[in-house]
Amino acid sequence: MTENLQDKPRDNGQNEGLLQEWLAGVVDGDQIALGLLYDNLADQVYGLALRITIRATLAEEVVQDTFWQVWRQAPRFDPERGTVKAWVMTIARSRALDALRQIDTQESELEMEALELIAAPDDQAPPDLLGAIEQGHQLQSALASLEPLPRQLVSLAFFRGLSHDQIAACSGLPLGTVKSHIRRSLQTLQLMMSDSLIETDGIV
Repeated sequence: MTENLQDKPRDNGQNEGLLQEWLAGVVDGDQIALGLLYDNLADQVYGLALRITIRATLAEEVVQDTFWQVWRQAPRFDPERGTVKAWVMTIARSRALDALRQIDTQESELEMEALELIAAPDDQAPPDLLGAIEQGHQLQSALASLEPLPRQLVSLAFFRGLSHDQIAACSGLPLGTVKSHIRRSLQTLQLMMSDSLIETDGIV
């Protein structure tokens, strides 16, 4: 495969010089220059994002977000503080961690919604409230024991009410994989819960 040496620098010195040249073009609003930066750094940004998020679709979003931030923040780059690549990777790491924290927060909120439904149902009599709260703690512990991906899929199906097709579309996973993950996870949760708190009708 032949390479355009202008687009694919051969050594670190040449690389940094061209990266700075392209970034200067970005400062001037040159979208072609941004494209050249993307072509040279996107794979490395994706690799970093994937290591942090462990989710291919999320890593792809981080790549897009990173270069959007490069477009916006290009005037802030200071060559005396580091290389263009290091600057871009710092942005990528920050965006990946932010994306991961957002996912974790969403999952925690879903779990809390489940606990609220279990701990304080509308028809719950006061004498039974402590027992319901204890069941809520059991569910929280059971959910936490699942791997991140199955826990997220169960949360989307059980607490958000998404169909298997909708989950497959938003996660990028095959429909069969979504179904098997949810089915196995709910079976695991049922085994861990003493009073079978999980109603699986319509989900598996």
